[in-house]
Amino acid sequence: MDLSQIKMVVTDMDGTLLNSNHEVSERFFDLFQQLRKKGILFTAASGRQYNSIVDKLDSIKEDIIVIAENGALVRERETELLATPLSPGLKNSLLTKIEAIEGAHAMLCGKYKAYFDGRSTPFLNELKEYYANFEIYENLNDVSDEIVKIAVYHNRNAEEFIYPEMKDLEHLVKVKVSGQHWVDLNHVDAHKGHALGKLMERYKLSSSEVMVFGDYNNDLEMLALADYSFAMKNAHPRVKEIAKYSAGGNNDFGVERVLERLLDA
Repeated sequence: MDLSQIKMVVTDMDGTLLNSNHEVSERFFDLFQQLRKKGILFTAASGRQYNSIVDKLDSIKEDIIVIAENGALVRERETELLATPLSPGLKNSLLTKIEAIEGAHAMLCGKYKAYFDGRSTPFLNELKEYYANFEIYENLNDVSDEIVKIAVYHNRNAEEFIYPEMKDLEHLVKVKVSGQHWVDLNHVDAHKGHALGKLMERYKLSSSEVMVFGDYNNDLEMLALADYSFAMKNAHPRVKEIAKYSAGGNNDFGVERVLERLLDA
């Protein structure tokens, strides 16, 4: 494995760069400074909202690229590079379908603010981990903000209880199981692969110059773009099928160990 040509590192957040306590290690921040000295770009790519991502990476937020909301929003410092919202009509029809699913809770994700309804308040402390900036509406149909993603939460298993009810809409929206409790609904062109592809065009990068880490199904498209794609030890089986290489678990410095090999290349 020749890592000497890598010019950009892209990593998912939850289950990948973040440990089970939703923390970024000091070991990573030290490695980031070394990557920066070598001129290697760093991109955080997550289903999280933009504000939640930069909260986790606050000390380096001015020196990174952020792919937020599964690729529906891409930002570098103060520059918004890409935004791919859902149409208002599609948003409303999706909300109607979600309301009919027992145990499902919808969250509307604007570019920089999320919106919950009153039914979600029992889960508010958990939701605050992923949505740093939010408002509560009694009726989500009253939200006028431009919506880039609908996140659907199920307290048991999203892949089992939500995805089967939504998969028939895959010709209209991207339907992604993004975690044990979450299914994300985005514009059909809003996914991490589309966003990363635009960044590769912007910086004139080939697949051999990009390293990508992921753990769940919303990472599949971006993993497919890189010659050096890594599935975490704790990754979904489908991710392990797609990725070309494996990394350790997110609680065992899996990303950091590979980055140390990169810096030694």
